[in-house]
Amino acid sequence: MALRLLTSRVLARSYMPVARKSATFAVYRGYATKKFTSDHEWVVVENGVGTFGITDYAQKALGDVVFVETPAVGDVVASGDQVGAIESVKAASDIYSPVAGEVINVNEALSDDPSLLNNSPYDEGWFAKVKLSNPSEVDDLLDEAAYNELIASDE
Repeated sequence: MALRLLTSRVLARSYMPVARKSATFAVYRGYATKKFTSDHEWVVVENGVGTFGITDYAQKALGDVVFVETPAVGDVVASGDQVGAIESVKAASDIYSPVAGEVINVNEALSDDPSLLNNSPYDEGWFAKVKLSNPSEVDDLLDEAAYNELIASDE
């Protein structure tokens, strides 16, 4: 009986903290790097690549998205450049790059299923990935608290 208790304590201690620490770090890292623009785009930077899309607030304001125009891979964009467009049942809206750099990937799934922007704006509804030319410009964007203040003042 004592051996079984000792074994379970040793195994639990050597295994559990490793999984818990890595999971906590991954959640914190994703939260800490998400930034927003006043035009209602978000960007998450990881390893010098910014993945961006529209915010939940923006997709709600647009309504059901029916068409998405994405930039071309290889395009070089500046922060604030128009990189695409979204059409919904309510309106059409331009999409602006929150960061400068080269477009290295676009979400091809949006062409087939534009509703991904409505259903999952932060996960499956990402717009494009940009290799940053100036990583420090991300510091000028809004953090989550500042963005929440912005949208609260819009309502």
